[in-house]
Amino acid sequence: MKQLKQLLSSVIVEEIVGNENIEITAVISDSRRAIPGSLFVAVRGVNVDGHSFIPSLHEKGVVTVVCEELPMFLEPTVTYVRVANTSVALGFIASEWWDNPSQKLKLVGVTGTNGKTTTATLIYEMARLMGYKAGLLSTVCNYIDTEAVPATQTTPDPLTINELLHRMVECGCSYAAMEVSSHAAHQHRIAGLQFAGGVFSNLTRDHLDYHKTFDAYLAAKKSFFDLLPSKAFALTNIDDKVGEVMLQNTSAQRKTYSLRTRADFMGRIVESRLDGTLMSFNANEVEVLFTGRFNAYNLLSVYATSILLGWEKERVLVNMSRLVPVAGRFQAFYAPKGYAAIVDYAHTPDAVINVLNTIREVIGANGKIITVVGAGGNRDKGKRPIMAKEAAMRSDKLILTSDNPRDEEPTDILHDMEAGLDDDARKRTLSIVDRREAIRTATMIAQQGDVILIAGKGHEDYQEIKGVKHHFDDREVVQEIFKMEC
Repeated sequence: MKQLKQLLSSVIVEEIVGNENIEITAVISDSRRAIPGSLFVAVRGVNVDGHSFIPSLHEKGVVTVVCEELPMFLEPTVTYVRVANTSVALGFIASEWWDNPSQKLKLVGVTGTNGKTTTATLIYEMARLMGYKAGLLSTVCNYIDTEAVPATQTTPDPLTINELLHRMVECGCSYAAMEVSSHAAHQHRIAGLQFAGGVFSNLTRDHLDYHKTFDAYLAAKKSFFDLLPSKAFALTNIDDKVGEVMLQNTSAQRKTYSLRTRADFMGRIVESRLDGTLMSFNANEVEVLFTGRFNAYNLLSVYATSILLGWEKERVLVNMSRLVPVAGRFQAFYAPKGYAAIVDYAHTPDAVINVLNTIREVIGANGKIITVVGAGGNRDKGKRPIMAKEAAMRSDKLILTSDNPRDEEPTDILHDMEAGLDDDARKRTLSIVDRREAIRTATMIAQQGDVILIAGKGHEDYQEIKGVKHHFDDREVVQEIFKMEC
């Protein structure tokens, strides 16, 4: 339990009605979790406004309500705390409730459209290779040192974030890495956290179903850097067109990385293959187990972050060669018949372009590229024809299929994608609703030396159709088909 006064110590309070010197037994933002002695924060969500639950909360034993507007009737047994923004307040209250764990370890946030998961995961892995206990908050899985904790969102709610960070501190972790999504930044889910550093990867079209405009999407990403403290570092990819924009208003120490121009941290691809790359980090050559320019950027940012965290350069360089790819990110499988299948999470036009360009750079004219790709339902429809167009331009054969249709009709999604194809591309394209059948068809077409790209789902082990999640893993499907070829 904690005193209400203590929980509000970092919150800008506009008005308090009631007793400030009371004991709080739980902090919640979901009224269904109320227990006697709870403090409830009324957050205005995308679909639900927490303020609508305030009138009945006293019946569940809630003793404090944090809100933006006081209700018309004030319960005498409840203390009401009015603030300008309850989402921001929740972050600071959650941090205080869990003893401000982000202040007790070095927390690095990674944001951008593509590369967040890989970069955050590799920073976590690098910390452990350097001999430290570390934690990870990511799309694929959360980790408290070696303990895996299933992930449900790219960036969880503030109470969950701080609980996980608290568990990391209790476990003895010195470092933590986390993905910072645009949704999380816009919804203030990272409010109250103290970051040792922030990393920007790149910005391309994504999540416009939520942000509506690209400028709003950019502003959400940039807000993360705007709030970094002066003692933190802000590391940006200056090869990206908005890389320098991200740091315009930050108080943090500005650092840059690049594969093309002069920067604080410079990288170069010396030699590239499907199973690895010879890379240079500030003129130090290292063989890494990753392929592609996009992965080169990820690795360069990990190297830069490691140095900025104060880790010994020579040990960092050795450990760069020991890092392994994240599940479902350019994960290669080799068929008995001599072709390869690459499973990748690429689900934006830019990500698809990056992966396909990488495959073409590696295989040259010695093989054909067959791409299997779809688009998620109930998401940005504008990117669907762009995805198909870009995939067709870089593939010898294109198979459009289902991703996670969610509540939409799969055929409607495919029609949206087909709209981006010209007559020549249509002749090289098949539309197969069933994803398993689409992958099987690609393997039937493939010849020795060819590469199949299966894009969009990567690490995901399900397909969501009409609100129901069915088990489906691209990697399992590929391996099953390869076994049948033996």
